Amino acid sequence: MSRITELRATAHPLRLQMLSLLTGAELSAAEVARELGITQANASYHLRFLLDAGLLVIAGEEQVRGGRAKKYRHPWDRQRPNQVARASDADKRAYVQVLADAIPRRFAERQQPGGPAHFTDADLWVSPETWEQVRDLAMQASRLIHAGARPPRTPGTIRANLSIAAFPIVTEQEDPS
Repeated sequence: MSRITELRATAHPLRLQMLSLLTGAELSAAEVARELGITQANASYHLRFLLDAGLLVIAGEEQVRGGRAKKYRHPWDRQRPNQVARASDADKRAYVQVLADAIPRRFAERQQPGGPAHFTDADLWVSPETWEQVRDLAMQASRLIHAGARPPRTPGTIRANLSIAAFPIVTEQEDPS
């Protein structure tokens, strides 16, 4: 497979789910397949795709029925080149669409309908300083939830969703001064 951008690799709902699973756990293709309710062959295909894109690492191997099974992990906190900046506009739009499509599905799966949640939609004019502070807080929230990720169904944990899309917008009506 040719080297693809990280963004393009994540522009698929199943691969996005796999990255979430593998943030808090090291799992084999069979374990990923069971957790997501897909075939092992399908899980293996998408895991190899993510591995080739540099989004997964092989965290180890285990003996399984006379064979070897690779354990995959998503090293969300490792430093890597900013491939988002280099990704094509089409790849960026595909990724945004996958994120947008995931929100209603995840919302339907929420733990307590009517329970604690937070929603914001803001298309506002703010100072550059306010924008930088908001962006930094969003990045901090992202790091916090990723750092706290545990294997699926770990006692004492809850399944939670955090989807963030934050970006400055350029409009024709901006004042150049």
